[in-house]
Amino acid sequence: MSMASLPKQMFGEPISLIGPTPADLESTAELEKLLHEAGLYESPEESAVREQVLRDLEAIVDRWAKQLTFQHGYPDAMVEAATALVVPFGSYRLGVHGRGSDIDALVVGPSLADRDHDFFVVLAAALAEDESVTHLQPVPGAHVPVMKLRFRGVHVDLVYASANHAVVPRDLDLSDRSVLRGMDRVAARSLNGVRVAGEILRLVPNPAAFRTALRCVKHWARARGVYSNVSGFLGGVAWAVLVARVCQLYPNAAPSMLVHRFFKVLAQWRWPAPVMLSADIEHDAELGLPVWDGRRNPRDRAHLMPVITPAYPAMNCAYNVSHATQRIITEQIRDGDAACREIAGGRGGWELLFRPFPFFGAHKSYLQVDAAVGGGEDELREWKGWVESRMRQLVAKVERDTCGQLLCHQNPHAYDAEPAHSGLQFTSSFFVGLSKAPAAAPTPGQLPQFDLRATTEEFLQDVYTYGFWRPGLEVAVKHVRRKDLPPYVMQKIRSSPSTHEVIKRKRGDGGSSSSSSSSPSSGDSGRRPSRRAKLGSCIQQSSNSLLGNSFSSRAEGIV
Repeated sequence: MSMASLPKQMFGEPISLIGPTPADLESTAELEKLLHEAGLYESPEESAVREQVLRDLEAIVDRWAKQLTFQHGYPDAMVEAATALVVPFGSYRLGVHGRGSDIDALVVGPSLADRDHDFFVVLAAALAEDESVTHLQPVPGAHVPVMKLRFRGVHVDLVYASANHAVVPRDLDLSDRSVLRGMDRVAARSLNGVRVAGEILRLVPNPAAFRTALRCVKHWARARGVYSNVSGFLGGVAWAVLVARVCQLYPNAAPSMLVHRFFKVLAQWRWPAPVMLSADIEHDAELGLPVWDGRRNPRDRAHLMPVITPAYPAMNCAYNVSHATQRIITEQIRDGDAACREIAGGRGGWELLFRPFPFFGAHKSYLQVDAAVGGGEDELREWKGWVESRMRQLVAKVERDTCGQLLCHQNPHAYDAEPAHSGLQFTSSFFVGLSKAPAAAPTPGQLPQFDLRATTEEFLQDVYTYGFWRPGLEVAVKHVRRKDLPPYVMQKIRSSPSTHEVIKRKRGDGGSSSSSSSSPSSGDSGRRPSRRAKLGSCIQQSSNSLLGNSFSSRAEGIV
């Protein structure tokens, strides 16, 4: 590829225009074989099901648009012409979805259809009546309001924006900035996914190579526990932008070389220098939407790992990254770079890169956060989603209250424990690994103490601000040693050879103390308890408190 054929708005100049060698092509074939064996590509039959799901969804929203147009008293000709669009984005639009992946899709409705009532009430009711739809869950209060559902078993997340048209044109160009005219900020955020996916594909020199490299990086990020926007790591959009940037820097490279260069470039990246695909992030006085700009905005300058979306309005899709998660992401990227050097040196195959991170063998102590419900799996999915969204606040509070002496490593995965028989609570657990900072030292004249009762109480207060809280939704926090992890986690540890190795190396760590096995009481008064009453059910305020016993100990005995 010549310089003249590169995308015109690409940010900066490429590092190298050298094409692949025969060895690169052979390595790419090995990589693609591994990705196929890992189940990262769906079968033709699964692809056909997804395509049919999108067609059927579009038929439902078309009927919805016609119904609304009729109810608003428009003439029959306009009712007949009324339509709405269902436009996929995310991994499906980028072409990197695999078996069981969700479909993210934007519903574009006519100007007469509002989000709060027509989308979340009227369309939700129409979907609920369809026998193919299950697990319908509207989430109107999210940063990007979403309607979650399963359609013939396929997970679908629908977001909504109304176009500035009484009748939505079938060929509406959503990449044109003028489509944002008249939209509020929530609608603009909803539309952003489609616009960003389109711009990424437009700005990468070789979409096929980009897709293979991105599949690889996402597979690695999940294995190493750094794939989760809600947990403060990086989500799908951020990883896509990072891979796309490396594709721009090496426009003629084969996917195997792009993966090597991905880790090499990012291992040396000088954060908080932003990663950008395009220089086009200017403000638009007419539209007036907020645009990320570290030169002008103090808040933007405070972001730790800015990864900037390429479509107007430019946003930092890694804004949730904290000091704790940045530390873990950069450590894992350096480990990925080291693995790639071993692979390039012939000391192993691609499986070296995808070794799961042995989270439950890497720490001696953990915080265990249990989200429990009494109403079944659907209620658990809703409640644990809220608790998960607050976990990064717990990490920040712990590191803040220990002045950085206690480091937190959050596991972005939830571990569900099914009840032994009906009538018991459904519980989902989140874990945060704890370790002392290397430079941490006792204050002269006294031993440091980590008493996290107040920290945990503040976290629980935050969790219980949930707007849809009701009796039966409980959360509890406790400190557990590695040897006291619950059985459903221990089974995962035993099945991971890499974890065995880490545990074996750390057997001499000393300082074993057992955690209390008592569970918090769950007051069931039939009405919403006071904040203090709810907290009292999760943290005993006596000297025998579970957290008091764990965290009032000397630092050496905890971590």
